Amino acid sequence: MTDNSLYRRVVAFSNARLWNLVHIDVLLIGSLLLLIGGGLVVLYSASGQDVAMVERQVFRLVIGMGGCLMLAQLPPKYMRRASPLLFTFLVLLLVGVLLFGVGAKGAQRWLALPGGLRFQPSEIMKIVMPMMIAWYFSDRPLPPKFKQIVMVLVLIMVPVLMIAKQPDLGTSLLVAVSGIFVLFLAGLGWRYILGSAALAPIAGYVLWQVMHDYQRQRVLTFLNPESDPLGSGWNIIQSKTAIGSGGLYGKGWMEGTQAQLNFLPESHTDFIIAVLGEEFGMIGCGVLILAYLLVIARGLYIAAMAEDNYARLLAGSLTLTFFVYMFVNIGMVSGILPVVGVPLPLVSYGGTSIITIMATFGILMSIQTHKRAR
Repeated sequence: MTDNSLYRRVVAFSNARLWNLVHIDVLLIGSLLLLIGGGLVVLYSASGQDVAMVERQVFRLVIGMGGCLMLAQLPPKYMRRASPLLFTFLVLLLVGVLLFGVGAKGAQRWLALPGGLRFQPSEIMKIVMPMMIAWYFSDRPLPPKFKQIVMVLVLIMVPVLMIAKQPDLGTSLLVAVSGIFVLFLAGLGWRYILGSAALAPIAGYVLWQVMHDYQRQRVLTFLNPESDPLGSGWNIIQSKTAIGSGGLYGKGWMEGTQAQLNFLPESHTDFIIAVLGEEFGMIGCGVLILAYLLVIARGLYIAAMAEDNYARLLAGSLTLTFFVYMFVNIGMVSGILPVVGVPLPLVSYGGTSIITIMATFGILMSIQTHKRAR
């Protein structure tokens, strides 16, 4: 069987009417399952063979997959109508977090729920922000005018500043990026892009002034981790050591010394790809990145084929934001970006973030499959 024939069979299978009826995009869901399966294998090792932790991760993934499939059944036109209401509701929840939120480790990011559960509204804002900006542009001529750009920036900055106040710099930046991607995809003119680049040093100075001390220390550690090898530089030094020691093929599953001997902190969350690099080497990291690229490529295809501005802008922004999650985590673990506490999507151990990311792909499948069903 030729490669071209195999490709046609895969495409025909993914386009089968059965999948359209249940609103599942086979290529997207298949790429996600590949990524999730590999992530569970790495998590088992990174957690020190903690079966209970892996079971909790599986439970959250099942909930996330259920939410993904439920959202896929909802036509995009209903999402569009609900966007401003969801945005307003989330902003009110963020106000609630600042007023009477639950604190942990010096941060106040959660709302208490019955049964001892906690809810982090800022995670949901990663989805609702691009929904809101896409809704704003959906009935307006593109590219956007100056007044529209200003209005969008105001809509972005209100929740971003509240999230930064919690403090949660990593999430606030991701929420801002998700909205700015919509603005960029709407056809933002080059004069605005170049003007923003020219103002970047000023923005960086202002950001530095409002940062907390621990956030400034992260930047300084990024610039010179060896300045405090036993303190703030420990994480990144151990991470780079783990990745480098893996070589091409790695040391073998559950054979990595940095993670198994607890030299590598947060090995099951933010620094989990360092465990992958040590145990499976450059080849293992390459396979993981390929799985991410398959997901991203499918998301961009869905965005390109979307039927209207709302769906196109929303799908494009959600896909590019997912790419940023991946890039920022890999960048900070390998030492090319400061540590900002962004987990590796669908691989790191997590709670709300997993459900949020899976909801993202439910929206993408809705955009793709409802278009086909017409």
